[in-house]
Amino acid sequence: MWVIAIVQKIVKDFLTIFASIIIIITILRQIYNPNMDFDLNSIYIIMAFSLSSALIGLILYFPNDISEKKMRIRMAIHFFTLEILLIILGSIFGIVNRALDGIILALQIAVIYLIVRLLSWQKDKKEAQKINEKLKAFKKEEFE
Repeated sequence: MWVIAIVQKIVKDFLTIFASIIIIITILRQIYNPNMDFDLNSIYIIMAFSLSSALIGLILYFPNDISEKKMRIRMAIHFFTLEILLIILGSIFGIVNRALDGIILALQIAVIYLIVRLLSWQKDKKEAQKINEKLKAFKKEEFE
């Protein structure tokens, strides 16, 4: 059962990352180069970046019973691993040719990472609220 949950999480992360990249690129292209179109190769590259990012997310999943400090360390490792991998992929695909390109890509990755983490935190917060409400209802029933 946990395998299905992990696959669902990876797919959700992939779609969130992919959508975030497409939205950000669309906005930036409208501002800086409105005549530029998305070609199929660009979409495939964005898909590769999104899938790589989602798969690296496995760093955060095992084991589940770790302290908050260890989870923060894992998140830092995850972020820097992601930055390095995507900059290397950018170099392979010819997106990163200069140091400035690498810095810009690193900043874009950081913004998208922040968006994904905020969305994930918001979802976790809602789940925690539901659990707390159920616990309160259980305690109330227990004392009645």
